[in-house]
Amino acid sequence: MLTDPDLEQAFAKALEDHEFAFERFFLARLFGFEFAYDDETCTVSLAVRPWMHNPRKSLHGGVIALGLDISMGHLLNRTVGPAATVETKVQYLRPVTGGTVTFQGEFIKRGRALHHLQSRLFTEDSKLAAFATATWAPIEPKPDRA
Repeated sequence: MLTDPDLEQAFAKALEDHEFAFERFFLARLFGFEFAYDDETCTVSLAVRPWMHNPRKSLHGGVIALGLDISMGHLLNRTVGPAATVETKVQYLRPVTGGTVTFQGEFIKRGRALHHLQSRLFTEDSKLAAFATATWAPIEPKPDRA
């Protein structure tokens, strides 16, 4: 049973307006990610809420990893096309306890078979809190089956 009104509202909104689409899939809607793009970056903003915390009352590492991954995947989809994560390494530098944070995804190297990206998490006061590097493989669209 949900007992946090903020979480209940976020969950209800995500159920109501999620789609199987970039920027609108359930987890993006649940956490309230906001997206901005330029030619070389995808910036994802997140207002940290207490229900996103771990037992130590800081932003859960899984939420951090999700935001880092999403900023890279959405950048790829916007610039190259859909891709799948092959591997990721996340490094956590400092706890995040609140405010609005930003995940900034960018290319390290574009390739034919694999793409290498990085994403950095910045706190509201612009401190680097975590970063990830990842390798991605383009996904060929599957032909429709009759």
